Amino acid sequence: MIETTYLITGGAGNIGSALVRKLAENELNKIVVVDNLSTGDINKIPDLPNVYHVDLDVNNYENLKATFEDHDFDYVFHYAAVVGVKRTLENPMMVLDDIDGIKNVLSLSKDHKVKRVFFSSSSEVYGEPFEIPQNETTTPLNSRLPYAIVKNVGEAFFKSYHQEYGLNYTIFRFFNTYGPNQSEDFVVPRFLKAAMANEPIQIYGDGLQTRSFCYVDDNVDTCIAALKNENYANDVLNVGSDIEITILELAQTVIKVTDSDSPIVHLPALKEGDMTRRCPDTTKMKNLLNRDLVPLETGLRKLIAFYENR
Repeated sequence: MIETTYLITGGAGNIGSALVRKLAENELNKIVVVDNLSTGDINKIPDLPNVYHVDLDVNNYENLKATFEDHDFDYVFHYAAVVGVKRTLENPMMVLDDIDGIKNVLSLSKDHKVKRVFFSSSSEVYGEPFEIPQNETTTPLNSRLPYAIVKNVGEAFFKSYHQEYGLNYTIFRFFNTYGPNQSEDFVVPRFLKAAMANEPIQIYGDGLQTRSFCYVDDNVDTCIAALKNENYANDVLNVGSDIEITILELAQTVIKVTDSDSPIVHLPALKEGDMTRRCPDTTKMKNLLNRDLVPLETGLRKLIAFYENR
């Protein structure tokens, strides 16, 4: 007997695949992963009897419609998107095409009476910070980059579908989330791989730009807690760590935990897309999760163990 049926778009990515694995722990859950593997990896999708993969592009309405007709989805997590600073800057039209996927997911969820739809927005919507920590309701959304614009437009679509049709939503603004399934072109795995090989760690600019780093388990546990708590329906939720560090400090921490001899090499600063500061107000997240977050060094050691044992 199936208890709950989930659709997870982008379920072959870093966060999506971790969410799939967590939901699949309940054998009565049925999880359908939609991912065209343009940036995801089939090997990240758990090979479990209650997990199903459909290879299609969510930006194609007719193909996605067929999947909705084949399954009776209770909840939808829309995580499919073009991601990565370099990739999104180099492919702006591909990024803008993701608006079609957002509209398709919402339209079909409305038509098929989905209980709630969850959207992976991003810290990028905040742009350059007007305040730190960045709060869901008081911080202006001012980024001009295509990726952030699409996320901002997506948030507006979700809110509008609720206002117009009563479709319930929760918007997650993800801050840098790292874990075993993260692609190696992102900063944490890139630094770790270099340090473990005693190769140079390359930093763009002076490295004084700040970020906060959230271990994937904290992200997924927060999202599932929001799923189970109706108080977070039709709300926006920062999901990340509130410990702000510079990229230079991240590199130094990576060298420390790996006991590496890697030198730190400074490259020219990126022309755009590398915001000076990034750190969320996680008050709502902490109230929801009700436990301590994984410290950065602990998360890094988990990732090192994963790399060493695979």
